[in-house]
Amino acid sequence: MIRHLVLFKLNEGIAKDDERALAAAKGFEGLDQQIPELLEWQIGWNISPRDVAYDFALNSLVADAAALEAYATHPAHVVVAKQWREIATLVVADFEV
Repeated sequence: MIRHLVLFKLNEGIAKDDERALAAAKGFEGLDQQIPELLEWQIGWNISPRDVAYDFALNSLVADAAALEAYATHPAHVVVAKQWREIATLVVADFEV
């Protein structure tokens, strides 16, 4: 099993109530219903007030590297990932569990 974590930091001048940020977050909703490789799927806005905190988080679980690749290249994911890249920087961690 592989845990796939992504943290998003909104770009300067973009707040979480910006329509682009709201649309990107909405795009992640229900992605687990569209991509069968996603065994677990959690998303949400950060609630920590710390300066080092990122703004949005994604936590998912897939069976293996092939499933992670299928998720990453799935058309529904590609569309939402593009939206996020236009408004935020991100960090990713994938690790075996």
